[in-house]
Amino acid sequence: MATNILATLGSSSGLDTQQLVTDLTAAQKAPQQNRIDAKAEQYDAKLSAYGILKSGLSEFQNALAPLADPDIFNAKAINVPTTDVITFNSLTAAAPAGNYQLEVSQIATTQSLAINSTQNDADAALNKAGKLTFNTGQWAYDGAGDPDVFTANADKPSFDVDITADDSLTTIAQKINDADSDIQASVINIDGQFQLLVTAESGLNSALQITSDNGTLADFDFNKTSHANVVETQQGKDAQFKLNGLDITRSGNTIDDVIVGLDFTLNKEDVGNSVSFSISQDKSAAETAINGFIEAYNLLQGIMKPLVGITQDDSNNFVRGDLSTDGAAKSLASLITQTMSSTVQGLKVTDTFSSLGAIGVNTNTDGTLVLDDEQFDLVVQNDFDKIAGLFAVNTASSSNFIELNTGSFAAQAVAGEYAVHIDTAPAKGWIDGALATDFALTGEDFTIKVNGVESNSISLLDDYASIEALADDLQAKINGDTLLKAGFASVSVTVEAGALKITSNDFGGSSNVSFVAASAGFSTKLGLDENTIGTDGIDVVGTINGEATLGSGHIMLPAIGSAAYGLNLSFKEDTPTGDYTVNFTRGLAGDLSLLLSTALSGNGQIAKSEESIAAGKKVLVVDQENLDRKMTAYQERLSNQFTAMERIVASLNQTKSQLDGLVDRLPFTASK
Repeated sequence: MATNILATLGSSSGLDTQQLVTDLTAAQKAPQQNRIDAKAEQYDAKLSAYGILKSGLSEFQNALAPLADPDIFNAKAINVPTTDVITFNSLTAAAPAGNYQLEVSQIATTQSLAINSTQNDADAALNKAGKLTFNTGQWAYDGAGDPDVFTANADKPSFDVDITADDSLTTIAQKINDADSDIQASVINIDGQFQLLVTAESGLNSALQITSDNGTLADFDFNKTSHANVVETQQGKDAQFKLNGLDITRSGNTIDDVIVGLDFTLNKEDVGNSVSFSISQDKSAAETAINGFIEAYNLLQGIMKPLVGITQDDSNNFVRGDLSTDGAAKSLASLITQTMSSTVQGLKVTDTFSSLGAIGVNTNTDGTLVLDDEQFDLVVQNDFDKIAGLFAVNTASSSNFIELNTGSFAAQAVAGEYAVHIDTAPAKGWIDGALATDFALTGEDFTIKVNGVESNSISLLDDYASIEALADDLQAKINGDTLLKAGFASVSVTVEAGALKITSNDFGGSSNVSFVAASAGFSTKLGLDENTIGTDGIDVVGTINGEATLGSGHIMLPAIGSAAYGLNLSFKEDTPTGDYTVNFTRGLAGDLSLLLSTALSGNGQIAKSEESIAAGKKVLVVDQENLDRKMTAYQERLSNQFTAMERIVASLNQTKSQLDGLVDRLPFTASK
């Protein structure tokens, strides 16, 4: 408004007062504005520099990932011929190197049972109700080929399927498929007639025994006394093959436990002919990863040095990096360089490979890495198996009874060796019965409690040929109970000195087994009932580096805040009490990855610096607003002052004009 007044009044003084006010205001504002602008430019430059730094760190972290995995140093390659007898599915680092010959003499098959109760409509209600019990095991057949003696598979829990009157073949098949098992049921159409086909898992010991609890469902029975309406269209067989001359039997055709780390499938029999293949160590993956690591680090150096240091441009002028005065960035760069050149945490200087220099990776004067190919090749050739300890995570124990593991808070654990003392070994809860000689238990029942979880009433449907057969069936029935499964409680049933021993599969003080109820025959013949006293499990008790630990079953957890916090130790049953040692190292790749993850995290050094910059920029916004407000007031004040001055000058000019006329009119002053 003041500027407009000046423009309206004009300049009586002859001065350009409007421009003068603008110039004076600009001169007054300039020093403070320059400070704000310089600070804002500095903040923007730092944010941009941090963006470049974060990108470089992330790329370097990606290059570290393969080296942090010990498996890359144990990678294997397989050489296989073209064959349709075997399909090789996968190979892991755990596979042992060697030459192998494999001959397939028999393919595993599945037992199939066709229910001869045919229907015109697969979805029509059968008007049958009751319960079908499915047991898995092995059948011995009589001379007529009928099922005779069934031996339960203790590792395959039994299960029940409840049938209601409105169930059809389709819904019964669905209920079987929905059960927690690998048994499959389907409805097949044969010339317009529908019937149920039940297929077991493959293998000789995966055959089915199906028993109904009432006569209306007898058509579905397949057991010794009732099987007339079921046709066994195919019996289950085990796969049989030879590996390097050794006879091997497996229940399925996909094999993953013969050669550790190798998964393959048997496709067909080829008696008398062997498939030859070899597994060898694949060093190329690790070599490629190490070279990639060196290249990535050198690229990171090329990013960090101009940002946090002082460099020279093409004209040999010194250029200060945008983060050269930033303490967090300089500290991070220093930590990375220090980690690269130091002995790996947890390793000793006397260890064969405790630093990069030991394998031929050296540092140039400019901070970049260079590989001594000759030294590196010798290490790869003679000591390749030891390189993993330099780069990758490694856990070791002085005893096979102890396994050292990393937990969710492993980032907090300090690498190094720890002294472990065991005062009390972990144990499982158990209960045992009396010497048993009578195994006629058809119709007997019991209710058991495992780890505080109570089962349904469990019924026995057979007379057993031996106590071992009873133990197998008892384990299958207990572990198949729906309430126990829902409570994640299970047992192992064994025979000791002619008596049954039922042991919880869990360790610790909450591990226990007891009977809630037992029928008279079960109690009398086996010596197990609600009055039988079991033995509770025990939590492991001990120390790590002299500090008390938390024992949870067979797991030992270090004290919170201790050097070992983030690790955990698992102990086998019957671990001898005494002293042991465990060792934990992250390796160079693990140490660097942890350093970078921390730096790049939401509460890391970089994030905090960026937050500080953002806060500084907010302060600048306020400073700019205050300065603008101050300069507006200053400009208005100047405008008002110059406006007043111009009015005075105008008044004086007017007075001067009046005086000039007055003189001419005075007496005796007339011009002649």
